[in-house]
Amino acid sequence: MAYETITYETRGQVGVLTLNRPEKLNAISAELRRDVHAAFAVARQDDGVRALVMTGAGRGFCSGADLTAGLPPPAESQNERLDEMGWVGRWARLFHDFDKPLIGAINGVCAGAGMSAALACDVRIGGPGARFKTTFVERSLSPDSGLSWFLPRIVGYAAAADLIFTSRMVEAQEALSLGLLNRLTDGDLVEAAVAYGEQMAQWPPLAVRSAKRVLQHSLESELEQALKYESVGLTVARRAVNDAREQAAAFREKRKGVYTGT
Repeated sequence: MAYETITYETRGQVGVLTLNRPEKLNAISAELRRDVHAAFAVARQDDGVRALVMTGAGRGFCSGADLTAGLPPPAESQNERLDEMGWVGRWARLFHDFDKPLIGAINGVCAGAGMSAALACDVRIGGPGARFKTTFVERSLSPDSGLSWFLPRIVGYAAAADLIFTSRMVEAQEALSLGLLNRLTDGDLVEAAVAYGEQMAQWPPLAVRSAKRVLQHSLESELEQALKYESVGLTVARRAVNDAREQAAAFREKRKGVYTGT
């Protein structure tokens, strides 16, 4: 598939999506949104891809919405007119609803809706140049694209309020201490992110995908509901009967398992 504003490749069992508008710090245009949605659909349908890395080309991860692009075109269809969330809502749901491990490789500045996209990833790894900035109040806006939902769940309410109300820049080391980053690397960021993804891809893929569902559901559930949903998740994971047999054999034989998702 041809893309205008991103690149997409696979490295082993890990997909790598790179936002590719470096001259704009990978700001979000209509074309970039279209390309990202298309690549996510490809990665989701490809059983050979067990984890996805998202990063940016050049000096930035994503600087947020492209304010130089002018006003968005008017809605063309009835569905678009009825869509209360708009593109910012669809942007947030795209990342949150992706049902495989999603790794943000934060190579540079990450602001506004770009920060929202990063926080919607399951985990984030950064290089020394990784920086986060909420930005919204500077533009006379309150948070959108899911930032008000993702940020306090990662850093807590008071820290989220600090970052939103001051719109200050958070450098890599502080981002690591706050939990905006899970890991820092001084080496090649994409290689480190792919290796991170391969750590996840080595396990039975149906179990990993079910684990993501359970984890997301439990974040919003009371204990009893969470326990019931865990039971549902176990049923889903056990549908991969060949992987269950391989896991038992690998345990007995003290070797690494080879899993197929079947």
